[in-house]
Amino acid sequence: MFTANIAVLFVWFLQNNAEGAELTPPQNVHMVTLNTNYTLSWDWNQDPAATFTTQYIAEHKLRNRAKKPKWSVVCQNSTRRSCDLTHSNLLYLGIFVIRVRADLDGRHSDWVETVFCPDEHADVGPPSKVELLAAGSVLDVIISDPLTHNNVSMKEKLSGLYYHIVYREGPVGAPASGVQSLNSSSNLVTLPRLKGWTWYCVRVQSRADFYKKSSSFSPLLCMQTEGVIPWWQIFLYFLASLIGCFVIAMPAIYGFYRVYRMVKTTFYPPNQLPPHFKKYFCDSPGSDVPRLLHPDLESELLCDKVTLSPEAVLQIHNPPLEALVAPPSGQAPDSSGRHSRQDSSSSRDSGIYSNGGIFSHQQQGVDLSSVEAETFWQSTFDPDQLTLQDMTPGLKAHPVIPDEGIVDVSV
Repeated sequence: MFTANIAVLFVWFLQNNAEGAELTPPQNVHMVTLNTNYTLSWDWNQDPAATFTTQYIAEHKLRNRAKKPKWSVVCQNSTRRSCDLTHSNLLYLGIFVIRVRADLDGRHSDWVETVFCPDEHADVGPPSKVELLAAGSVLDVIISDPLTHNNVSMKEKLSGLYYHIVYREGPVGAPASGVQSLNSSSNLVTLPRLKGWTWYCVRVQSRADFYKKSSSFSPLLCMQTEGVIPWWQIFLYFLASLIGCFVIAMPAIYGFYRVYRMVKTTFYPPNQLPPHFKKYFCDSPGSDVPRLLHPDLESELLCDKVTLSPEAVLQIHNPPLEALVAPPSGQAPDSSGRHSRQDSSSSRDSGIYSNGGIFSHQQQGVDLSSVEAETFWQSTFDPDQLTLQDMTPGLKAHPVIPDEGIVDVSV
């Protein structure tokens, strides 16, 4: 009986070993790293339905034999062929043991372990950003540090981090010539020994000498240096700017001046109303703003009918000398020799003068001598009025009938 039990246990043990041997562990287990991004990767060429479990532990905890080590699980029952340990916050200067196994239908493969130290094994990346800035005949290279997964500079992890800068003449695609390099731990580097008005291409690499780390190069950047500007080019720039300023600024200034004059003339005219006009036309005696006429106030609208004559007519009657008579006795002749005006109102309205006094003397039968008549005639008629018809041939003269009196019209 005892022998039979031993045989059964032996057969069961052999079966379990056979089944466990059928599930092989993952192959080519390695770490893929960049700065503080860590990923465990492996190969698997058997049943695709298999799942994988990944764990890690600090290496110093395995040395404590008195206490059973506690592994931290990162990936469990994952079908992927990799496991990301970036957010496990592995200490950069620490040493860790990472292991992985395959699981299929309740069966487990053997663990495959690897030792990982980020400070020694993690790769460093290129600068996160590189910029070029032309400063005269030199180029300034602005370098941004490589960053961790938390956007922290890698210089906090690698104290010996520096940059290897390689630059050469020629634009992109041109054959490399005059290749030069320099090392600097600064984030702002000025490239020396450059030529003016020349293209240069630059790329930067991150390095750390303690573990011989070096990153890939940054993308190639090219820029042309500057130099001394010739005097004729400066003159042309000045002339072009002057012409542009004249073309743009002068019309604007002139337009502003015209608007200013128009506004000033409209609201502040140079010819002001007399004080006695302002009394009636303005709202108040001290105001310069005219009072507007309201269309409903007909009492303020004063209108009169105006008749326009198509042409001006000048009537001049030249009486004979015999028609001139002396004034009656007891009445002195007019000292001015001018005709006396009939009515002040009629003379203002029509400008017609009357010679009634002269004809009254003629009617009384008093005669003048020829000398006195000629003198009286010259003093009575203005030479300007006599020559007006000669100066203006367009005017017409119509004789006046003696029976209706003598009428002179002045225009």
